[in-house]
Amino acid sequence: MNAPLEAAVTEMPAFLVFTDSAADKVKQLIDEEGNPELKLRVFVQGGGCSGFQYGFTFDEDVNEDDTVLDKNGVSLLIDSMSYQYLVGAEIDYKEDINGAQFVIKNPNASTTCGCGSSFSV
Repeated sequence: MNAPLEAAVTEMPAFLVFTDSAADKVKQLIDEEGNPELKLRVFVQGGGCSGFQYGFTFDEDVNEDDTVLDKNGVSLLIDSMSYQYLVGAEIDYKEDINGAQFVIKNPNASTTCGCGSSFSV
């Protein structure tokens, strides 16, 4: 007689966290540009002092291979190559005594540089 097996339930982490603070700042920047079609594109490219670096730009177009995350009326775009490096990351916007900036907390990064804009895996 075999006892029924109980399935282990593990919650999958969100593929990416786009904080309210970051979404609100992006919305403010888009409103200042006066173009409601703009979306924030986040990408990873080779470079920086640690091998890879993050980039941000506004884009009106959604490409076929983009992953789209909507938050607070803002669309975040991530291309398929960058997606693999950003799974599980958090994109936030911080204001403190040192200034204001978008910050990416990336669990996939084995090392990061002092400025926080480049990393290695």
